[in-house]
Amino acid sequence: MAAKNAALETWWHTYDDADRERARALLERMGCGHLADRALVTASDGERQRVQLARTLMVDPDLLLLDEPTAGLDLGGRETLVGRLADLAAAPDAPATILVTHHTEEIPPGFTHALLLRAGTVLAAGPLEATLTAATLSECFDTAVTLERRAGRFIALAEPEGSLR
Repeated sequence: MAAKNAALETWWHTYDDADRERARALLERMGCGHLADRALVTASDGERQRVQLARTLMVDPDLLLLDEPTAGLDLGGRETLVGRLADLAAAPDAPATILVTHHTEEIPPGFTHALLLRAGTVLAAGPLEATLTAATLSECFDTAVTLERRAGRFIALAEPEGSLR
């Protein structure tokens, strides 16, 4: 709720029932409604990421920039967050979202475009299906890569002895 005023604590500002209802609804949307009356320090890392996402959405941003949001999460936490991001991508009211990641399996279904960078230079950009290929990933990571698509997700694996050097 404090995000409405870009505050760290709620006691700095006045909030009404609509603010409390919106904050709870966003926590529910992110699968964290059970945390509404708990201190954030009691949440798991995955729950904290989803609470932070709900906090960000509190101000109806035009752009959502996520820089490796699943870093440090276990498999369950990662998959839950990716699922919530997929739900968000499918929502008509969702803000434009940029996801920075080094791991193709973290790209949620519903994301539409990719930009691959190598050494600070754009290597490839465009629609996800055309841009995210084994060839572009191999060039990007300087490693022979196979790429599979399963259930709307991408799985990239390095080939054994896959260095292109």
